[in-house]
Order: sequence, then structure tokens, then C-alpha cells
Amino acid sequence: MTAETSVPSTALLAGADRDGSNYTARHLLVLEGLEAVRKRPGMYIGSTDSRGLMHCLWEIIDNSVDEALGGYCDHIEVVLHDDGSVEVRDNGRGIPVDVEPKTGLSGVEVVMTKLHAGGKFGGGSYAASGGLHGVGASVVNALSARLDVEVDRNGHTHAISFRRGVPGGFAADGPDAKFEQGGLRKTKRIAKTRTGTRVRYWADRQIFLKDAKLSLENLHQRARQTAFLVPGLTIVVRDEYGLGEGGSKGEESFRFDGGISEFCEYLATDKAVCDVLRFTGQGTFKETVPVLDDHGQMTPTEVTRELGVDVALRWGTGYDTTLKSFVNIIATPKGGTHVAGFEQAVAKTMNEVLRAKKLLRVAEDDIVKDDALEGLTAVVTVRLAEPQFEGQTKEVLGTSAARRIVNTVISKELKAFLTSTKRDDAAQARVVMEKAVAAARTRIAARQHKDAQRRKTALESSSLPAKLADCRSDDVDRSELFIVEGDSALGTAKLARNSEFQALLPIRGKILNVQKSSVTDMLKNAECGAIIQVIGAGSGRTFDIEAARYGKIIMMTDADVDGSHIRTLLLTLFHRYMRPMVESGRVFAAVPPLHRIELTQPKRGQDKYVYTYSDRELRDKLMEFQSKNIRYKDSIQRYKGLGEMDADQLAETTMDPRHRTLRRINLSDLESAEQVFDLLMGNDVAPRKEFISSSAATLDRSRIDA
Repeated sequence: MTAETSVPSTALLAGADRDGSNYTARHLLVLEGLEAVRKRPGMYIGSTDSRGLMHCLWEIIDNSVDEALGGYCDHIEVVLHDDGSVEVRDNGRGIPVDVEPKTGLSGVEVVMTKLHAGGKFGGGSYAASGGLHGVGASVVNALSARLDVEVDRNGHTHAISFRRGVPGGFAADGPDAKFEQGGLRKTKRIAKTRTGTRVRYWADRQIFLKDAKLSLENLHQRARQTAFLVPGLTIVVRDEYGLGEGGSKGEESFRFDGGISEFCEYLATDKAVCDVLRFTGQGTFKETVPVLDDHGQMTPTEVTRELGVDVALRWGTGYDTTLKSFVNIIATPKGGTHVAGFEQAVAKTMNEVLRAKKLLRVAEDDIVKDDALEGLTAVVTVRLAEPQFEGQTKEVLGTSAARRIVNTVISKELKAFLTSTKRDDAAQARVVMEKAVAAARTRIAARQHKDAQRRKTALESSSLPAKLADCRSDDVDRSELFIVEGDSALGTAKLARNSEFQALLPIRGKILNVQKSSVTDMLKNAECGAIIQVIGAGSGRTFDIEAARYGKIIMMTDADVDGSHIRTLLLTLFHRYMRPMVESGRVFAAVPPLHRIELTQPKRGQDKYVYTYSDRELRDKLMEFQSKNIRYKDSIQRYKGLGEMDADQLAETTMDPRHRTLRRINLSDLESAEQVFDLLMGNDVAPRKEFISSSAATLDRSRIDA
């Protein structure tokens, strides 16, 4: 386990071998010091909030995982101590403890105190690693009030502590204990076969924001992901601090011997149309890098690199694409050259085979990337020494040769599957190709529908549904579109609205559940088509929020179960086909009252009618009236629907911006929202049934209208 580095040095290759026996401090190069880290922490860890705090933990964990990638470690333990410190333990080779000749410091001190120092230069100690810039462990050290390192190596346990990057030792536990400067020391004898590293640190609260905290959920997610990517590696996460739900503590262990094939199955949420396919291969490329020569000078030298490709993928019945990409074990959520090569290969190979098998008609255009990837779940991993990333956060791979090599490997392997003569493989391949062709035809049909709509301007009355009661204002920011449940509510709403800026569109009951329907079915549905047409900004990937005709979209449904269902169906439509409206905070739900209380003798300045919006609010309001001796009629009106209100009541409670209450629909966590929509509205019935059954016990039966 070492700090991360990226500048290669083939001069180091001679002294290192693959079994790790010559992995010593002379494999560590020193490029610069720690001056800027505490002054500009955001440059190294992205931010000083919770994300930066988590990034520090990733850096230490990734160093241990790099040992596992090299085959030297099979057990990593992450402990969240009750004093706020974090400890990462592994059974790898241990950081070198001998003296690095250029600095005169022990290997541990070099790794922990020098930026751009470590054992990943030139591939002498790591054929592939997650770290590359050499600032991982040293930056965490610089941003810690205290950091302790223990190394089991050469028959001894070696220990050293640091206070904000300064080496030495503490007289007691905790970051506030007495500190004296010093170096690496031996603490006890151990078996010579025992090796490993333990790093424990207290994040410096002078650097991080007060509300910055670790996320146990993110830690579990990252540990699970890493265990998938490194088969045979066990990662244990023990929470002694109490970050779990309700302050609970606990321990979870992650180990997956199936590797990325098992990861692909885990990520997929729809029904499979083919087995999980595993494509592997490798290629070489050359790049010119600065190398340290015998005279201590950095000389540009052409070196040969090897890049390994390992991809697991399967197509399902759904329409969404789930693609996770990794370089070594580092996630690249924003893709990069390896993802570009993969997507290009899938689309190109699919078109070649479709043409050869005549599944695409001569007059039809080639399918595009999105057609080929529809319903695909894939894990794309590449392994190489010293990859080129964009920034320390490593979200995008920049190594240009990865595109060519991944493209070549995937094209060859995918073509072999699509043209296989084995009965099962051939049947599955045909289903996959027919799905891609269907996606292309649906996309073309949707485009033709949209083009037909664009022939008329959105503001022409002839192009808008006859049932739309439009507003007079052309000011998009001010205008509002109320989607109203039923014609009865429409009549009242017409009298209640301000026709200057409030438009009304009635829908006939429950619209189509678009989560379980194709684009073609959605466009054929009269209600869905009317909503998309009235908003005037298109749908799906071509949705243009700048073209939207209204600043607010307000769903106004009855305050009952059917109204909630209709609202959920509408939200599914917006989430799937008009998501930018939700993301920009322009979709709202109206909040109509449930009850109306009529006061018999209202005092001066007191309203004769009082509205409440929940049963609890009604009880509290009645108790308040009784305590203040305010008299009211016993016949409290309970609204079953919007149609029961007269225009004045609807305007006052639900439509007038001066008095109404609106709930803004937001999308704070896209991945969680996708999962919820898929659970509640998707094709898979079993999880929904389980959710309803498990939630039944929490239902307040008194809230059911009977």
C-alpha cells in the first residue's frame, strides 16, 4: 500500500519483480512537497464538505485495494471509531519501512509526507492501480489533525504518527494529546510471514466544514462495488460511531467471487432477454513519457503499455441503459475514452450483423447508439498502468488508446455472439437484435410525430387541443398550466382562475402508465399527447425546456386515493419524458383543502370559513376553537373532490397565488427516484407487492374513507 503517483519511470523496473520480494523504499520517487495542500484542499479532494471527507477515505481505501489488485491482499477492514476517527486495515505487503536514499527518510514517511511519491511510478510495483497522482495518502495526512500508521513487515510492527503532516508520536489517544516530533519506530516483534498496514486518522476540523460527515450508505455502496470488481477480496465495514439509521451501529461484510458478471446481474432491474455476456481481451499501445535516466534527468522516452479489457453485459426488457465504467478499480461516472470505444463498437457491430442477416430493411437507416444500448446493463472495466485521468477526482479517463483497444475487443467478441450458430446463443442474439431494431423504429416514429407537430406553431389555436382553456399572457415566467382532473372540476376552475396567466387542461381520469409502455404507445395516448403538445417543448431526449410555454405546471387533482394515483401517473410522465421541467423546479402539486369549518359568530376580522388540509389539522383546529370558546356548525364539510367546491372556494384555497399552497416536485437524488418509479410503476410486480404488504402495517386505518 502506497501513496498514489503518475509520472512513470522505467528506470525503476530493473529492481522490482512480480512477487513483491524487492518492493523497497527505492521504488518510491519524490517529486514535490506538501506546501499547497492545507491552503488549497479543494484542488486535491474536490471540496471541504462531506464529499471531500468521503474522498479522503476513498484515497486510503484505494491504496489497500491496489494491494489486492496486485494479488498481495485479500482482506480489508474499514472501522468508523466512536471517537470520530477512521481506520483502514489490510493484510497486504505493508508500506516499505527501509530508508529511501534520496530523502534519507523511511518509506512510510516518504509516502505520507511527500506529494507525488509512491510505488506506482513506471509499473515496477503495481501493474495497475487506482492511484496515479501520488497525492492520496499524503493529502489525507496533511488534512488530518492526527494520523497513525502501523506497518507489519520484516518480523516487526513499525509505527509512526503525524500531526497535520509532521511526523512524530503522541503521548496518548486522540488528536489533542501531547505530541513530539520523531521518526519511524519498532514497537513489537511479530511472525515474519505477517504483513499489512493500518492507517487511522482524525480529519482536521480546521479544514472541513462543521456539518461535513461521512455517509455509511455511500461507504457500503463503494465497498460492495469494489468487492464486485476484485473477486476474492473481502471488505468489512464496521460502524462503531453510529452512522446507521437512528444512530444504530453494526458491521457488514462484502465478498463476491463472481466478479463483474455478478455485478451486472446486481445492477439489472428488468427481466433479461439474454444471459450475462463476458467479453475480455487486451491490446498494447505506445506513449511518450518522461523517464528518469541514470543522470537524474527526466528524458522523454517511448514506452509500451498493455491495456486489459473486461466487460460484462446483458440486455433486458426495459428501455433504460445502465452502464458503469471503471479504470482499474476507480469508477469513472462521466465515462471517457474506454466508454466511447465500447459504445461505438456495440452500435457499429450491431449494424453490421443486422445488415448481414437482413433484419434491417434496405430502405431503413442504420440504428444509432441509443437504439443498440436500449435495455442494456453493462460493466466496462479496463486495467492499465498509469492511466491518464482528468483531475485528481478521476471521473473521466483520458488515455486515447483505450478507445481503439476497447473498440477492437468488443467488436470481435460481440460479433461472435451475434453470429453464433449455437441454438441458445443464436436465439438470444436474435431477440437482442430485434429489440434494437424495434427501438430504432420507435425512435423514428416519435421523430416523425414531433416533426408533424412542429409544422404548426405552438401558439396556433388549431394546433392545440380544443379542451385547453389557454391564458392570455405570453410571459412564460408568469404563466401557469393547471392539469385538472375531470370536466366537472374544469367548469369550476374556469370560474376560479385568473385567465390572464392561468391556463387549464382537463384530463380524463387516469392516464397511461408510461413506465410500462413504449414511446409509441405513449404518443398514441390522447391524454399524454395533449399534455406534451400543450407544453410545446417536445419529449424525451429532444425535450427543449426553453420552448416550454408555461413557467409552472400545476397538477390539481382530488384529495383522495384516485387523485393521488393520477398525480403519480402524471409525475411518471414528467420524470420519464419531460425531466428537465422537474429538475428546474417548474412542476408543482396543488394542495386543496380536505375540510371546511363554518363559524357561527365570527369576530370582526375573522373569516367565516376556516379550511384544513389534513385530519390532524382538523382535530387541532377544533380543539383550539373549543378552548377559545369559538362556536362553529357541527356539519363540517368534507370535500371528496374539487368539483364539490364553488369557484370562490377553489380560488381562495387552491388557485389564487396570494392564498394557495403548492408543493414543488424536486429531484434531489436521480438514482433513488429511478428506483422508486421502477418499484411503484414498473413491470416487475413482485417487489411492488412486497412493498405494499410490508407497508400495510403502518397504515392508519382511520384515514380510510369508508
